[in-house]
Amino acid sequence: MVGHERGQAPTNPPHPAPVEIGVDARIHREKPPPIRVASAGMSRGTRFGKYSLLNRIAVGGMAEIFLARQEGLEGFEKTICIKRIRPHLSSQPNFVRMFLNEAKLAAQLNHPNIVQIYDLGRIADSYFIAMEYISGRDMSRIMPKAEKQGIPFPMIYALRIASNVCEGLYYAHTKTDAYGNPLHVVHRDVTPENILVGFNGTVKIVDFGIAKANTQIEQTRAGEIKGKLSYMSPEQAMGHQLDARSDIFALGSVAYEWVTGYKLFTGENEMAILKSIIDGKIYPPSYFKEDVPEAVERILMKALEKDKEKRYQTAWEMQFDIDTYLASSEFTPSNIHLSNFLKQIFGDEIEREKEILLKNREAEDSEKAAAAKGLVSAHEHDEEVLELEDVGGRALTDASMNSAAGANGGPARGTIPGRPAGKGDGEVRVRLSAAELEVLRRIADAHKTTVDQVAREMLKSQLKWS
Repeated sequence: MVGHERGQAPTNPPHPAPVEIGVDARIHREKPPPIRVASAGMSRGTRFGKYSLLNRIAVGGMAEIFLARQEGLEGFEKTICIKRIRPHLSSQPNFVRMFLNEAKLAAQLNHPNIVQIYDLGRIADSYFIAMEYISGRDMSRIMPKAEKQGIPFPMIYALRIASNVCEGLYYAHTKTDAYGNPLHVVHRDVTPENILVGFNGTVKIVDFGIAKANTQIEQTRAGEIKGKLSYMSPEQAMGHQLDARSDIFALGSVAYEWVTGYKLFTGENEMAILKSIIDGKIYPPSYFKEDVPEAVERILMKALEKDKEKRYQTAWEMQFDIDTYLASSEFTPSNIHLSNFLKQIFGDEIEREKEILLKNREAEDSEKAAAAKGLVSAHEHDEEVLELEDVGGRALTDASMNSAAGANGGPARGTIPGRPAGKGDGEVRVRLSAAELEVLRRIADAHKTTVDQVAREMLKSQLKWS
């Protein structure tokens, strides 16, 4: 028998259902991490290809996530997120393939309840995904924040969020390719951390990073278990092949936690948690919270059927039952209601983030103004200067530095290596981004020449039209 811990449902309750739940029995998590103004080693507004990285907002075992801005013509701007592979993983081919699989799969999903993928690329040795930015919080932070402020999280809001998640999952589960062939997408990691609620009330599913589809290049090894243990379905815990019904069970576990305040499957270690999922008894939500309506209890218990044949067969079926209950309720929350609730409990953090973004904007504007006056280079900290001697030949410097031969008897400054100094020879210094330099290197390698020669020929081809 697994022991009863704080905020956790016992697998074998030794006493009748309690009348009410005290604060100590509710969900308990660590305090959310503080908001960072900027990550270590990253300057404000650091350039990353066509993006400006503003703040590092999360770091995981696989990647780091940055708040970023994409800029374009005539003052066009768009705030996005950049998910970048951590440097020590970029050199591991298997991991890079897994990352690319995630991006290619997620990029095919375009739905209001799924975070949109905009771009996939590589800059120097860094692979990245550019994705939709949601100004809001995930449910693993919303519930504890409300609890800390003594504000009960309304069950009706939890059901509304679950309904939106069902809609996004059903879209992904039934997604087909351009020829109508099903992709058989399974999220496999439906957890509170992967369900975002925006401050505008929108609900989004994030991180199809361990999703499995038949079109994936690198298949998950047989029996390999991924995802957060406490929200796994029994079939996932046993390493069996998964389908959409596994995500339905996971959402049932999440919704059960939201409604009752108890985490359904717990244990002292991973094996204990897996045993609880596979063999442990699931008690009705009313055991822990007696005012749970019968209709809501039926929905949760059906989603949590350990026999997947008795479970909801599609996320749409679960959404239909939730929406039917919401429609019969005296109050049906809208996006505006969710938005107002989040603004109420996160008001202090919202204002602090606004101040951070404003300070970043003011600092960037100052740097751009200084650059326009020729005082500093606006991109000095993030663009690579192409010193041509580093990639073949002597570096070319500014023409105004032209002088006689150096003390060591070398060629006169202002000459192009391999050519005698002559009247009219000048010097050029070229500033290129890492991506541009990589293009030049590839061209040079393909033609068995040097980067400086490629750059010189490109410049000559432009000058002849001047």
